[in-house]
Amino acid sequence: MITPVILSGGAGTRLWPMSRDTQPKQFLSLTAAQTMFQLTALRTHSPERFAPPMIVSGARHGDLVQQQLATVGVVPSAVILEPVARNTAPAIALAALAASPKEILLVMPSDHIIVDEDAFASAIDAALPFAEDGWLITFGITPTGPETGYGYIAQGESLAPGVSAVARFVEKPDAAQAKVMIDGGDHVWNAGIFLFRASAFLGNLATHAPDMLLAARASLAKAERRGVVIKPDSATFAACRSDSVDYAVMEKAARVAVVPVSMGWSDIGSWDALHAHGEKDDNGNVTAGEVVLIDSANCLIQSDGPRISVSGVEDLIIIASGDEVMILKRGDSQSVKTVVAVVRDRVRR
Repeated sequence: MITPVILSGGAGTRLWPMSRDTQPKQFLSLTAAQTMFQLTALRTHSPERFAPPMIVSGARHGDLVQQQLATVGVVPSAVILEPVARNTAPAIALAALAASPKEILLVMPSDHIIVDEDAFASAIDAALPFAEDGWLITFGITPTGPETGYGYIAQGESLAPGVSAVARFVEKPDAAQAKVMIDGGDHVWNAGIFLFRASAFLGNLATHAPDMLLAARASLAKAERRGVVIKPDSATFAACRSDSVDYAVMEKAARVAVVPVSMGWSDIGSWDALHAHGEKDDNGNVTAGEVVLIDSANCLIQSDGPRISVSGVEDLIIIASGDEVMILKRGDSQSVKTVVAVVRDRVRR
């Protein structure tokens, strides 16, 4: 049995104004009737293969996590509520410590889309024997182009059909470097999805980030527990160093393998990504909510409230949520962070 570990602590500001601190993007229905968090939980809702999931989320979203799981009939084995955000390595440490040492953990972000779930299942099958043997496995996405927004993984020696040792991790490259790696054919995108034994991860954490392991263990020792909900001690966990699992463990461990997979993956990391992923009308528009379109093309228009009516426009992103409306040029959705910063600064004034 494999235990899913769903990481749900992100803030998702790149999809503002719909994604906010109180309800980040993973808890929104952006690509289907279910939220991305629910879709992630349902992806491994197969009792003959997967144990009940463990959820690691921010403390403020604990009720939301349980409500959304109950709506789709998923019963978790644990809901671990981080008192403060400390990035992915401490979050995974909490889950690994809460699991039994021999458990195989499938660690997944809660806000990713996977269209071809059969391909994902096959990749897990290929990875499982290596995870059982103590390897740390990461899943690499077969690139569709020289994307600069993702980290990359260089494939090394072949270990088995569809499984290679990791030669190195590459941080987000510039366009020229990304093209060289894609043209070489031996690099994949880093999806941040992992498979390993709890004991293998904790052993590597003890070697490469012992301070983090000590802090996570101490916070769990003092945790408040009620049913499946685990609240690590706030002061102890707040003292934990913040770091990603790639930096803290994966880039330093000796036995790390990658399984490349083409599974219709997207992290929906921007409004442009949602337009690319979404179902388009004959004019290339993607819409949700009350939208009236006249002679317009290649737009993303979404509203969770007022009707949006547009005429004679092209290549725009128009988002209405609550009391906020944002309009951007399509292709410029990375500027959302700047918009959010300016809006928050004006609110503070």
